[in-house]
Amino acid sequence: MLANIENATLPEGKAARKLVFHRVAKNLYRLEQSGGYYALLKRGDKQFRRSLKTKDRKLAERRLAELRDQVGSLNVTEEARLTFEEVAERWMAATAHSIKSSTAKRRRTCIQNLAPFFAGTTIRNIQQQHCERWLNERASKIAAQTMANELNTLRPILTYAVKAGLMLSNPAKDIRKKKETKKQMVIPTREQFRKLVQAIRDSDGRPASQAKAAFGADLVELLAYSGCRIAEATTLKWRDVNFNTSIVTIHGGTDGTKNREARTIPMTAALRHLLTRLYDKYKPQPEQRVSPIDRAHTCLRTACRRLNYPHFSHHDFRHLFATTCIESGVDIPTISRWLGHKDGGALAMRVYGHLRHAHNIEAASRVVF
Repeated sequence: MLANIENATLPEGKAARKLVFHRVAKNLYRLEQSGGYYALLKRGDKQFRRSLKTKDRKLAERRLAELRDQVGSLNVTEEARLTFEEVAERWMAATAHSIKSSTAKRRRTCIQNLAPFFAGTTIRNIQQQHCERWLNERASKIAAQTMANELNTLRPILTYAVKAGLMLSNPAKDIRKKKETKKQMVIPTREQFRKLVQAIRDSDGRPASQAKAAFGADLVELLAYSGCRIAEATTLKWRDVNFNTSIVTIHGGTDGTKNREARTIPMTAALRHLLTRLYDKYKPQPEQRVSPIDRAHTCLRTACRRLNYPHFSHHDFRHLFATTCIESGVDIPTISRWLGHKDGGALAMRVYGHLRHAHNIEAASRVVF
């Protein structure tokens, strides 16, 4: 063992010289040049050399004991030779019960993108340099959010491997996320929203096209008047609408809401008017969906292009709901509950705390000294 550790070389770029280690106790060595302590342990056919990052003997002994426990818990069977993808599949199976299908799909995409960087390396031999290669190659090619998704997949996979005794420590734990540039939120004004809905309903002027486009316009209004996410709005059923109490219950369908908890929202005048109109028009059954379509991408994109507006997304109408509530004087914690946030308003304040210029000027006019 001592011969192996003595053969260590200085980092590249420094003058090459032999490093001299002195054994001071079982598995514990002291580097002559710096006085720092190192551990040398073996488990099965795997040897572990680690700097204990201290020149204090007592502290080194405590850290050596902790390292012994870690090494002792390692799995030395053939499972230690599993690949990254094989361990990732086990992790996916172990966590499948607690995630939505959309989350599972995103994680599988991330695993496919991560796998090439660990190809040909067993899970126990994955080191920090493998993770850094992924970081260096992907950082310049992908958006910050995509990189965050991949890192949020990589870390728990390797943590799972550590807990299973397949590797000593998680080499990705200290990797920092790519800083995401905050984009300026573009939200339709109320006037733009009204014109946009009308443009969708008008379609190309043909009755058949207008009948089809009506579903898209209704969905856009539902998003704006309720603050629902698109999956919540399109899975809303008429049984969830209570005209007597003016309450709508948001379940989120099979996958549930984002936080997997149902919530209730009161009907604003606009939402009640929309739901009443649709109910009177279609006379639906309780199990029928309020919106018979899942998306309004095409008609929304066409209307935005026709009006020369930015290409607003489904989610922009959730932002419109929140901003309109703020401008109407509703307090942030209440808006947060309507949106389904669980943080008491911190996220809503961070995302929606801005107010449009016209509202700021109007509010400032009421300040008197």
